[in-house]
Amino acid sequence: MVGTLVNTAAVIMGGTIGLLLKKNMSERVTTIYFQAVGLFTLAIGITMVVKMDHILIVVGSLAIGSLLGEWMNIEAGAERLSEYLKKRFRIGNKKFSEGLVTAFLLFCIGSMTILGTIQEGTGGSSDLLFTKSLMDFFSAMLLASAFGFGVIVSAIPLLIFQGALTLLAMYAGSFFTDEIIQGLTSVGGIMLMGLGINILEIKKLRIMNMLPALVIVALLIWWF
Repeated sequence: MVGTLVNTAAVIMGGTIGLLLKKNMSERVTTIYFQAVGLFTLAIGITMVVKMDHILIVVGSLAIGSLLGEWMNIEAGAERLSEYLKKRFRIGNKKFSEGLVTAFLLFCIGSMTILGTIQEGTGGSSDLLFTKSLMDFFSAMLLASAFGFGVIVSAIPLLIFQGALTLLAMYAGSFFTDEIIQGLTSVGGIMLMGLGINILEIKKLRIMNMLPALVIVALLIWWF
């Protein structure tokens, strides 16, 4: 769990520095900065999708997962939670929930997260998660300077998610085959592309409702 704890601390520290940078930004600078962050998110998503395999399973997972997420209305629940947190901690940032979701997906969905937690959970080195922590530190600076406090709060679900994967790897590390890792990366990349579209305000996509697709793609690839 050491790697996950270091990763969590890196996000908090990077996000805090980003918040300090945000205070000195004019509206004009903030606008172009959001555009840069949107393009950056799109680029990360594209790199994750380039090596996509099992296209039919990925598409089917997104379709089934999105329907499940829409039925559970995950996005509405996340919005209610973010509104509660904003009132509870008196946060006036309009981009709080968007920053929380963007940061969580960017930090947690990808082959580096899965491989790193498997490596640590099966008794190996934490080096991969340490490398990821350094990358997330700078990403958190960038995101927090654009979105604000929500990026720092994303450290909480990051800790829970990566911690759970590490514990799962201790008992079922063999489940995460190369094909499953690639499937999770592909679906996550598509969702990050959707987030990029949201940030650029091209169209509002309900990305949170697509989250069950990550579970579906792992189960379908394992099954077939």
